Amino acid sequence: MAIQQLDTVLLVGAAVLLAAIVAVRVSVGVGLPSLLLYLGIGIVLGEAVLGIEFSDADLAHSLGFAALILILAEGGLTTKWSEVRPTLRLGLLLSTVGVAVSVGVMAVGCHYLLGFEWQLALLLGAITTPTDAAAVFSVLRRVPLRPSVRGTLEAESGLNDAPIAILVTAVSTGSAGEHHWLVLLGLIAVELVGGCVLGVIVGWLGARVLAGSALPSSGLYPLAALAFTVLAYGGAAALHASGFAAVYVAALVLGNAELPHRAATRSFAEGVGWLAQIGLFVMLGLLVSPSRLEWSHLANGLLAGALLTLVARPLSVTACASWFRVPTREQVFLGWAGLRGAVPIVLATIPLAEEVPDATDLFDVVFVLVVVYTLLQGPTLPLLARRLGIGTPDEAREVEVEAAPLDRIAADLLQVRVPQRSALHGVEIGELRLPAGVSVSLVVRAGESFVPHRTTMIRRGDDLLVVAPRRVRELTESRLRAVSRRGRLAGWHGERGR
Repeated sequence: MAIQQLDTVLLVGAAVLLAAIVAVRVSVGVGLPSLLLYLGIGIVLGEAVLGIEFSDADLAHSLGFAALILILAEGGLTTKWSEVRPTLRLGLLLSTVGVAVSVGVMAVGCHYLLGFEWQLALLLGAITTPTDAAAVFSVLRRVPLRPSVRGTLEAESGLNDAPIAILVTAVSTGSAGEHHWLVLLGLIAVELVGGCVLGVIVGWLGARVLAGSALPSSGLYPLAALAFTVLAYGGAAALHASGFAAVYVAALVLGNAELPHRAATRSFAEGVGWLAQIGLFVMLGLLVSPSRLEWSHLANGLLAGALLTLVARPLSVTACASWFRVPTREQVFLGWAGLRGAVPIVLATIPLAEEVPDATDLFDVVFVLVVVYTLLQGPTLPLLARRLGIGTPDEAREVEVEAAPLDRIAADLLQVRVPQRSALHGVEIGELRLPAGVSVSLVVRAGESFVPHRTTMIRRGDDLLVVAPRRVRELTESRLRAVSRRGRLAGWHGERGR
């Protein structure tokens, strides 16, 4: 590439990135996943408006998978194990049995109602079934939901990409017809389990290595953590296991381990995740050709989306959630909150790359479905949560904790930010009842710092510097979160802050 071309690429890339960052603010204000605006930017840059041509399905497939790896890594690193653990079994069931139910309903419906050939019907069902991690993480974390509901959706979106990617690849290449369907299900299960096991191993080893390493710069810890998650993907792929399952599980283990600079690692992962989303959706927007869209694509996309949203998704949720006696209200929300986004569009590039007959029409139908139903579902989630009574105001009161290791004394320095609605406001230092050996050593208020006493009252917006022995760090964070949610009598209310 000539230096002049590089200059142009950097100029356009920086402008697109800044426009995408502004788009995030706009999307937050209207409650939409930012992916829609990113797709719009890609379409504007494409051949229909500014004339940038991009039609390489193989490159789009490869770059799409690379972006999904980073998005899943960000999702795992920023997911709280305390929220996912109680709902992990339901999330696993939704990502396996639920996927099978939804794919089956969609395939039959698309074949008999829309007249698709069986291969295309099965591909459309498989491609549109998985919920999208980027959409779920970006939208639902702004909706004040019960941890059980949010944990279920996050676990499902992190794990359901793995079996679907295997199925779509098998159907697109024709290898699915070479095996009995029970053998195919067995292969999917083996790859999924293998990916999860490898993810646990890599995540555990990564946590041990990072916790015992004294790296010369704090900025190296986030890079190393992200490298371990990508290592899990590559290792799983080399062993013919599910790379998507491996990267998410490894990131989940790392994100919930006692790592040095854990908050900085999560912040770095969020930045990388946003960058991956922006690049992915703009690229997919470039791949779309508005002039190619026909009324049949719009009609089929709307009908397939209605079948998915109103029939297949609710049936899959009911089939799985009934085993765990999930309340009907939560089942309704889980059914409606199955957001689609990058994953279906990326998966639709697999048939394109394999040159499946009518794969271009399939891609356009999937694109219409994702855009229309994301516009319909995304903005309604906060209202639906309130109407169903499954929201919670606690998220607005969650404290922010940043940690730095004090290796020589086996302790951690915690920086605690007190949010505006925190019940820590008005609580005296002595009333925190922190574990033995823990000390609130400094308070920073309105730019001024001072050493607090036991009777010092905490105020909104304060930054507290807390020194905690490493053995009680987790208990210290839990106690601070509990008081932030329910005040000085949190223990009497059963709040443990986990």
